[in-house]
Amino acid sequence: MAPRSGLSYRFTHAITRTPADSVANGLRAVDTGNPDGAAFRREHELYIKALQEAGMTVDVLPSLEAYPDSCFVEDPAFCLPEGAIQLRPGTQSREGEGREIRAALEARFSTVVDLPEGGHVDGGDVLTLDDVILIGLSERTDRAGAEAFAAVLKEWGYKAEVCETPAGVLHFKTACSTLGEGVILATKVMAESGFFGDRKVVIVPEVEDYAANVIRVNDVVLVPEGYPKTLEAIKSAGFATKVVPTHEARKVDGGLSCLSLRFSLG
Repeated sequence: MAPRSGLSYRFTHAITRTPADSVANGLRAVDTGNPDGAAFRREHELYIKALQEAGMTVDVLPSLEAYPDSCFVEDPAFCLPEGAIQLRPGTQSREGEGREIRAALEARFSTVVDLPEGGHVDGGDVLTLDDVILIGLSERTDRAGAEAFAAVLKEWGYKAEVCETPAGVLHFKTACSTLGEGVILATKVMAESGFFGDRKVVIVPEVEDYAANVIRVNDVVLVPEGYPKTLEAIKSAGFATKVVPTHEARKVDGGLSCLSLRFSLG
């Protein structure tokens, strides 16, 4: 795959979903208390505003009380300029989310395909760079799903690589993000993994590992609120930033990338 400048951060559109009150029952690795639906929605509104201010058209889907984790729309689908791929999340309670988001995908894309049967992939395990798409194996993404997904991407002309996510990392993008221009933001363990080749890597201070999940949106990097050392590291690397609160999302293992599907049309 020839490098496609800006593939990883130049976007025109996003799809989001309003958090439901049932998010209090969402999945989490460590219980630090239940998120509050109303507070989460207030933070979500600020998130949407930040995307819009960065130049994106944002589709906001209604909340789904039957699916506590459904505001994390990145996991059941993956979008590229050519079309969308409906994924198959690796947790049983989230299996119906793909069906629920299908209409929104079809409203924006003429091509929407399903992940081939036989495996699972969470979108949180997929890191798009300008010259390769990395797919991390995790408790939510298995090898059968990752290899099937990689095969679809290769049919579409993209280079894809399957990676062994380091132990203890929930999703691949829990521990790394692209800042654009070949620069990666990553936790120390992810930076030492060798996944990123000779790219420049900005290391997240160990006390701020959560802040490894940021999103570059056009000319600005959205950074979670409350992580000043990581914020300064990103600024020092030459990137414009905007701080966005994710306090409620964090209680159910969510971060900035999880809350939207970002893509470029036209």
